[in-house]
Amino acid sequence: MERPAWAPQGIDISVPSVSRMYDFYLGGSHNFEVDREAARKAMEFLPGLPKIMQANRAFMRRAVRHAVDAGIDQFLDIGSGIPTFGNVHEVAQAADPKAKVAYVDHDPVAVAHSQAVLEGNDGTVIAAADLRRPREILDNPQVTELLDLDRPVALLLVAVLHFIEDADDPRAAVAELREALAPGSLLVLTHASYEGIPHFKDGAAGTVGVYKNIRNPLIMRSREEIGRFFEGYEMVEPGLVPMPEWRPDVSQAPEQEDPYTFSGFAGVGRKA
Repeated sequence: MERPAWAPQGIDISVPSVSRMYDFYLGGSHNFEVDREAARKAMEFLPGLPKIMQANRAFMRRAVRHAVDAGIDQFLDIGSGIPTFGNVHEVAQAADPKAKVAYVDHDPVAVAHSQAVLEGNDGTVIAAADLRRPREILDNPQVTELLDLDRPVALLLVAVLHFIEDADDPRAAVAELREALAPGSLLVLTHASYEGIPHFKDGAAGTVGVYKNIRNPLIMRSREEIGRFFEGYEMVEPGLVPMPEWRPDVSQAPEQEDPYTFSGFAGVGRKA
């Protein structure tokens, strides 16, 4: 398999990556045939996966605009993946040119491509770190030089926690991040769930199996379990809801959305 120029040396391009599969679902070009093959197999069970990912990104953009409207100009996006059109810094800096965005990912492809995309943008950085080790993120010099953690920050954990198994204690990791942020900070989160998936008995289990086979288990959690990630934060209206129902744009009413976009939950919490 020929290695594209944008693929960093040292990564195994014969193994699927959830970041590159996500890029494929969104119509991106930074993925390999092995990623496309795994994504297509997952879509055999849940053909609405691209719609789910698009709804996820649309929620993220609405939440970022909400954060800017609330006076927040600092963003920490963990598990940021491969940059695509309408990424956090584009949305935030369009609303506030002084907004600063620190991206964090442990995937070397995501980090390398982010470096190329962000070159010349002094208000952004990309740091290589893992959500499972939050202190590495909070103490990362790239993050601390750009963001002032003594001021409110919007922490984005968008479509990342469902790739962390309970054995790795994602609740403790999120709690450490929550507690490190200043009052007025926001937690922006989406998470996959069996709840809301159309015909999930026929398809969702098969998709979960695909991710398990590529050694990136997809952990489906209930609405109640997802809500616990917000402990200590006050939920912003309308609370923890399916993605299309979180402050939808006037131009797209929730009832007009594809049924698959109601798979999983999204919410924003505020630290008092």
